[in-house]
Amino acid sequence: MPLLPTLLLPLMLAAGPLPARADGSSLTTVAERSGFLRTGRYEEVIALCAAFAKAWPQSVRCIDFGTSPEGRPMKALVVSASGALDAASARQRGLPVVLIQGGIHAGEIDGKDAGFLALRELLQGKAGKGTLDKLVWVFVPVFSVDGHERFAAWNRPNQRGPEEMGFRTTAQGYNLNRDYLKADAPEMQAMLKLIDQWDPLVEVDLHVTDGAKFEHDVSIQVEPVHAGDAALREAGRAWRDAVIDDLARQGSLPLPYYPSFTVDDDPSSGFEDGVPPPRFSHGYFWLRNRMGMLVETHSWKTYPVRVQVTRNAVVSVLQQVALHGRQWLQVARQADARARMLAGKPVPLAYAAGPESRTVDFRGYEYTRTLSEVSGALMTRYNEDKPQLWKIPLRDHVQPSLSVAAPAGGYLIPAAHAGWVSEKLRLHGIDFRVLPAQTAVAVQTFRATEATPAAQSSEGHQRMTVKGEWKPDTRDIGAGAVFVPIAQPKSRLLMSILEPLAPDSLLAWGEFNNAFERKEYMEAYVAEDVAREMLKDPAVKASFEQRLKADAAFARDPAARLDFFYRLHSAWDERNNLYPVMRVATVPR
Repeated sequence: MPLLPTLLLPLMLAAGPLPARADGSSLTTVAERSGFLRTGRYEEVIALCAAFAKAWPQSVRCIDFGTSPEGRPMKALVVSASGALDAASARQRGLPVVLIQGGIHAGEIDGKDAGFLALRELLQGKAGKGTLDKLVWVFVPVFSVDGHERFAAWNRPNQRGPEEMGFRTTAQGYNLNRDYLKADAPEMQAMLKLIDQWDPLVEVDLHVTDGAKFEHDVSIQVEPVHAGDAALREAGRAWRDAVIDDLARQGSLPLPYYPSFTVDDDPSSGFEDGVPPPRFSHGYFWLRNRMGMLVETHSWKTYPVRVQVTRNAVVSVLQQVALHGRQWLQVARQADARARMLAGKPVPLAYAAGPESRTVDFRGYEYTRTLSEVSGALMTRYNEDKPQLWKIPLRDHVQPSLSVAAPAGGYLIPAAHAGWVSEKLRLHGIDFRVLPAQTAVAVQTFRATEATPAAQSSEGHQRMTVKGEWKPDTRDIGAGAVFVPIAQPKSRLLMSILEPLAPDSLLAWGEFNNAFERKEYMEAYVAEDVAREMLKDPAVKASFEQRLKADAAFARDPAARLDFFYRLHSAWDERNNLYPVMRVATVPR
């Protein structure tokens, strides 16, 4: 492993005699003291948060931003040499805010130990001198604090070190990096309140990959690059490329895409880039006109190497924001203004890589693919003693796969759903207001022509896929309905939440499944009498007979034949398959 000599030296030096304060509180981690064989428990985060605030009271504040379901405090360190240690001061001084989170998957805990290492070096002036004068860093060492304390060896069987680590999900079984938009978990709700309070210009999520064995040690993915406001894409690309260049100069082999094979376990299939849906952290922030970065160190590198690479990434991120943050903040605010003007325009809500590909050089290892006597499947086996340059396809021509015209006015949420939906909107910082009763309102409604629930649950939800379109309609609106204007900075985020076809909408997560379940029926003996009476109408009779001729399956199905008449009868539930959110062209009074 050629990276080891370059990357391990600073860590081995750090793991020697360690500084401790006169009062006995250490500013180093269990990871450093163990030579990066182990990582500490969550009590260490609590102690270090207080110790750093005590050591640098003018530059560090230790805060609680939530409480986990098992009763643990969710800790963050607010860091700035400017003295702006609250959100109001940061806004008043025009300082860019950087949110860096570790341990959203608490088995992938590199970010916690790397973040504390970077923090101490920055505060001591050993790295990034002057960086903390020009920004505010909000550092969450461990996001999934209960998951962190489900502590054991082999919680990450595809990962080299540390000896023990936390678990992928929360105590309630949520994968927090699938929860950004739907915000089910109490931990995520606390995080979104922190985000709304600080409005970070950039967010960085520190992870470790799964997957194949190869020489590359880290991938850096940023959005907006393929998606979102055009000017902000340029800033996102500049940020990503600068961090990649910094890492390369320090001996890393960084990638600008996630190295997961297009066909599982088959290196020859290559890779494809894309834009993640907003359940993921770096698929979420571009919808707020802010920038999100996913840092993924490679799980088959040793823990000391991964921590050093993550530390380097953290320092680089902060240095780049110190250099360019005020300029990027201006671009973000201009993007906010442009987002207010999206009414009636097509807005991409999902993206995919096109079929065309290009060949890239990828530093892998020699490998074989043979049938396994254990599983009986074709398996890939790598020889880490023999590096090999792979020439493999990369599909990175990413284009919108779903675009929806934004409503001209906004969305209406009936009173029956206004309470819980408005709570979701409030968590995301989206503006809305409650309406008085109104009659005969011109709206658009969406009725599903097909509604297909998923075969199994995901994150505790039975997801729903629908087909259909918005059509003009007139509806009475009762008191207590909520109007959500499209003319607001988070218009893209709003559409991702409420547009029925969006991949992570509330509908897609199954929150409106009751609307697509048939609740009332007409008994067959009643339907027989109803049908005979309705057949006296020549138009109904002609339509029925035409359906019998044209649709053999319908003709053979007694229940479908009776249902034909029930759907034409006034007893039919008019709300069946009707999405209970409406769009309006004008702003209601």
